Amino acid sequence: MSGGAGGAGGRPTVVIVDDAAEVRALVRTRLRLSGRLEVVGEGSNGVEAVAAVREHRPALLLLDVSMPVMDGLEALPRVLEASPETRVAMYSGFSEEGLAQRARELGAVAFLEKSTSLDQLADQLVALLDDRGASPQPAEPPVPALDEADRTVLREHLERFREVFDDAAIGMATVTLAGQVVRANAALAALLGVRLEDLVGTAYGVLAGGRADLVEDALDQILSGRSRVVQLEHDVTDGARTRRVMATVAPVLDSNQRPLYLFLQVQDVTAERRAEEQLRRSEARFRLLVENVEDYAIFMLSPEGLVESWNAGAQRIKGYVESEIVGRHFRTFYPPEVQAARHPEHELELALRDGHYEEEGWRVRKDGSRFWASVLITTVHDQTGRHIGFAKITRDTTSRREILEERERAATALAEANAQLQQAAEDQAHFLAVTAHELRTPVGVLAGTAEMLTAHGPELSAEERRELLEGMSSSATRLRRLLTDLLTASRLQASALELELEAVDVDDLVETAARAARRSHPDVEIEVGAEPGLVVQGDRDRLAQAVDNLVANALRHGVPPVRVSARASGEDGAVVEIEVRDGGQGVRAEMRDRLFDRFATGRSGGGTGLGLYIVRQLARSHHGDATYRPGDAGTSGSFVVTLPRIAADARR
Repeated sequence: MSGGAGGAGGRPTVVIVDDAAEVRALVRTRLRLSGRLEVVGEGSNGVEAVAAVREHRPALLLLDVSMPVMDGLEALPRVLEASPETRVAMYSGFSEEGLAQRARELGAVAFLEKSTSLDQLADQLVALLDDRGASPQPAEPPVPALDEADRTVLREHLERFREVFDDAAIGMATVTLAGQVVRANAALAALLGVRLEDLVGTAYGVLAGGRADLVEDALDQILSGRSRVVQLEHDVTDGARTRRVMATVAPVLDSNQRPLYLFLQVQDVTAERRAEEQLRRSEARFRLLVENVEDYAIFMLSPEGLVESWNAGAQRIKGYVESEIVGRHFRTFYPPEVQAARHPEHELELALRDGHYEEEGWRVRKDGSRFWASVLITTVHDQTGRHIGFAKITRDTTSRREILEERERAATALAEANAQLQQAAEDQAHFLAVTAHELRTPVGVLAGTAEMLTAHGPELSAEERRELLEGMSSSATRLRRLLTDLLTASRLQASALELELEAVDVDDLVETAARAARRSHPDVEIEVGAEPGLVVQGDRDRLAQAVDNLVANALRHGVPPVRVSARASGEDGAVVEIEVRDGGQGVRAEMRDRLFDRFATGRSGGGTGLGLYIVRQLARSHHGDATYRPGDAGTSGSFVVTLPRIAADARR
C-alpha cells in the first residue's frame, strides 16, 4: 500500500536511504519514537531510492550522499522526476558548503549533517514541509533521549570520514587561502619532520625548505584562476637527511566556483627523483655515445618501420641529415629490386618473431651509390612488454668485403699459378722423358752402326754397308730435326727468334716438304695439291719447318694417305691456307683444346709435344695462325696454317 503525503494517523511519510544499515536503523527508530513521521520505505543506494519514491510517493526523502552503485547527487534528479511532490533532504557526513549548495541546485530542500543531534532530526524534517520555513513545533509527547549505544553508533559512522584523512599514508592538510595549515595528518608531520600539533597555524611556505616563493606562486595561480591544481617540488630537511617531496595543491570551491579553502597532499619522491636522475644521466651518456659514433649507423624505427632517430654514423654512412630522413620508411635504404620484393618489411616480421634479425647485403646511399652493409635489427619493448619499435645498427663493410674478395681472387690466382707450375713441372718431366726416348733410337742407331763398321767393316758386304749408312743418315736427320725443334721452341719462349723475311713461293714450299717426307717414308702415299701463284712474306726456313712439322705429325699420328694442299681464301683471296690432312678419324674432342700447347702429345704418346706448338708460334710470328678443323662425321680433320698473301711481283 502507498503511504502518500499522509500516513497512518495523518502523519507525514518519509523514506530513508543510506548505505549503512545501522544508520538507517538508528534514524528509523528515532523518527518512530518522535511520533511525528511515519517511515514507509528504505534503501541502500540511489537505485533503490528511485524505486522507493516511485512506489510510496512519500512527503519526505532522507537521502545519503556517498553510496555505492548510484550516489545521492546522481539519484536526486531521478527521484524528483519519479515523485515531484517529494521533498528531499540530503543527509551526509561531509560538511563542505560547496556540497550542500550543489545539492540545493539539484532540487534538495535541505542539507543535513550527520553530526546533527538525532533529537532535532524529526523537527528539522517536519519543518521542511512548511513552505514558509517556520520553526518546527515541539514534539508531543517529549522524545526520549538516545541511549549511549545509539550515540556510539552515530559517532563511529561519522568517524569513518575523518579516518580517511587522518590515517592516510600520504601527507594531507587543509590550508587557508593564505597558506596557513589548519588541519594536518600524522603522515605529513612525519614527512616534514615536525610534531603534528606544531603544524596547525604554520604557513606551509615556512615548512617548504625555504621555498616560500614556490608556495606563494601556487596560491596565486589558484586564486587567480590560472590553475585548478598546482604541483610543486621542494626539499625538506629532517636532521642530517634531506628528502625531495612533491606537493599537490587543489582548491575546494563553493557553488560559484570560488575557492573556500585549499587541500594539500604531500608525498616523498626522493627515490623516484634519484632514479630519474640516474636514468637521465645514463640516457644522456648513452645518447652522447650513440650520437657521436661514426662507424655505425644507429637509429630507432617505429613498429611500422619509420625512422625515429638518427646519429652521426647514420648521416656519414647513408648521406642523409636527420631532417631529411626522420619520418620516412627505412625501405629508402634498399635497392629498388629489394624494395619491390618487400624484403625490408620481411626483415621486421622476422625480427618481431625472433627478437632480432641479422644479414649482409647491398644498401643505397642518398646519392644513389651502393655499399655492402652488415645489419642488425633488434625488437624493442617497453617495461610492460608492449612492442614500441626496433633498434637498427648498420655498418659499412664495403672495404672489408673488397679485401676479402681480393684475398679470394689472390688465393684463386695463387691456386691457378700453383696448378700451372704443377702442370709445367709435369709437362717438363714428361718432355724430358719423351725427349730421352726420342734421342735413344737415333743415338742408338748411330752408335751401333759406328761400332759395327769399326769392328766388322771388312766383313760387311756392299749392300750391308749401304743399309747401315742409310740408317745413320736417317738417324742424323731425325736428330737434326729434334735439335732444330728444341732450339726453335727455346727461342720462341724467350722471344729471341730472328726471321729473315723474303717472298716465299708457297707451291715450292709445299712440294719441298712432300719430297722430304717421301724420302723418309717411301712406303706412304703423299699427295700434293697447291694452287699456283701463291706468295707470302716470311722466313723460308721457318715456314718450311712449320710445314715439315705438320706433315711429320700426320705421318706419326695419322693414317695414309697424307694430303698437303695450299689455296687462297678470305676476302679478295688475301689469305693463304696451307692444309695437311690424313685418312684417319681425326683428333679426339678432349685433346683439341691442347693440340698447340707445349709438350702436348697424342694418344700414341710419340714425339716431344713441341711440333704443333712450334707450328702455331711460327705462324703467329708471321702474322698468321695455326688451327685444327674437325672433319665431318666419319672423316678426319685437318691442320691449317693461315698466312697473309702478297702479290706475286713482290718476289725478289
